[in-house]
Amino acid sequence: MDPVNTQAITEETTQKRTRTSALERILQVLDFLQESDQPATAYEIARAVGAPLSTVYGIVEDMVAKGLLDRQENGALWFGPRLYHYGLTYARRLDLLSAATQEMTDLALGSRETVQICGRDGDHMVVLAMVDGPDHFHVSSRVGSRTPLNWSASGRLLVGHLPEEERRAILAHAVRPSPTGNAETDVATLSEAARKAYEERLCIQAGESDFSVACIAAPILDAEGTCRATVSIVVPDHKVDQKDPDLKALVQQSAHRIEQRLGWSRRG
Repeated sequence: MDPVNTQAITEETTQKRTRTSALERILQVLDFLQESDQPATAYEIARAVGAPLSTVYGIVEDMVAKGLLDRQENGALWFGPRLYHYGLTYARRLDLLSAATQEMTDLALGSRETVQICGRDGDHMVVLAMVDGPDHFHVSSRVGSRTPLNWSASGRLLVGHLPEEERRAILAHAVRPSPTGNAETDVATLSEAARKAYEERLCIQAGESDFSVACIAAPILDAEGTCRATVSIVVPDHKVDQKDPDLKALVQQSAHRIEQRLGWSRRG
């Protein structure tokens, strides 16, 4: 092979690796801020992601200049306005959330409670959308909040459709003790509970992530039976079994209507 061509190929490969490395570092910065859910300094980010401080400084300065990050008065870094605009554009094109918007409002009014649409982000459940009910029960998890899959009813449903081996592997990696100490951490127990909840199209958890707070969730399934998201009602735990209105029935009916709006429903 021509030595000149060999050198050119080597340089091109090196450049590609450098670009990939820079992209990975950017994602590490963004992922860390999302997971920590609070602003952080470049030093804190570098220490958390295991990157050289000089590398992180260079990357975050570029991200600040391009609006991907915002530097606060104390020097801490947080998501910038450009990411917000990207998120708005993404949300406008997300059919599921568009279909769920009216249903969330109707369910919040009918139940008088807070309603959430949740999805899965790796080992976590994330709140995608939320509507407060007339009763204004205090809910600590807001839009964008992420919690380990084993802390919530929605977390179980979001993996319930998966084959057992895959479901167990995900849960084994995702399991974390909850603040209340009540969240199930046994993988076999969790996996079976997830399967059962998926089959019953309903999951309830109480006091696992917050004391005296319960969540009643139903899966939103696509045409193949994959749980793409959940719709849930967040209530004081003493309301779980109330019959007027029947919150379990309401949330299941709402999930069914969302599926129908999207053309996913296989039920009558």
